[in-house]
Amino acid sequence: MKKILLLLLLTLTLNAGERIIALSPAINEIIFALGAGDKIVANTDYSLYPEASKELPKVGGYFSPSLEKILSLQPTLVIMQQNNHKLSLKLEKLGIKTKVIQIDKLDNIKKSIIEIGDILEKSEEAEKIVEDINQSLKNLHNIVHDKKILIVFGRNSDLSKQIFVAGQNLYFDEIINESNNTNALQSERKGQPILNMENIIASNPDIVLLLARCSNDGLDNQALIKPWLELPISAAKTKAVYMNTHIYAGLPSDRIVLFLEDFKIMLENYRDKNVTD
Repeated sequence: MKKILLLLLLTLTLNAGERIIALSPAINEIIFALGAGDKIVANTDYSLYPEASKELPKVGGYFSPSLEKILSLQPTLVIMQQNNHKLSLKLEKLGIKTKVIQIDKLDNIKKSIIEIGDILEKSEEAEKIVEDINQSLKNLHNIVHDKKILIVFGRNSDLSKQIFVAGQNLYFDEIINESNNTNALQSERKGQPILNMENIIASNPDIVLLLARCSNDGLDNQALIKPWLELPISAAKTKAVYMNTHIYAGLPSDRIVLFLEDFKIMLENYRDKNVTD
């Protein structure tokens, strides 16, 4: 009997009074997608989807959540990413349960969705989300192949400055590989790859995808695409420079399937324009 009670105490299982704080937009979205958004009592500043997320109390930013605000909301469970590991230790000492997840790679994203689903007693919903992700990845196969694809972050109108791109340390690289193409940037660096114009030209991508979330910077899409078309790279010759301005494009949540569909459409567009390749 004692062993059973101990197991019950050690298991992260929801009950009617559970109060969850989600410490990243992706975690917030996953919980809502699983149908447990009503359990969230707070999230972070940029947790804006779904609409109900905007009305929830904010406990700070992704890298700087406020311990004081978290404690004031009396959570029974705080779910966070690895960057908040130290905060997790503090909360555990104070008797607050935590769950730390890793969502940098595709397998980790899917594993985290399953784990959160188990905690929320939403295992079937979690399995369905993972199934949809797997099917969306399969849909990318061989639309085009053996092309070098460069994924770029941010709204860059001047390519002489530092340009942040997807390297082998993020799930974007795996998405490219799943489509039977290759990342134009091949690097063993674990940190965020930053390129200059010389590096970009040397990588010579066949396709460039700009992940440029909408902003009030006064720049329209063409102002961001134009500098790339002026470079001596293969993508410029075939005008294969694409843009995705959706917020979900940079979030490793259940909405990754939306980005995968956008990626598929991009590959189909490239194929249709280059049928003689």
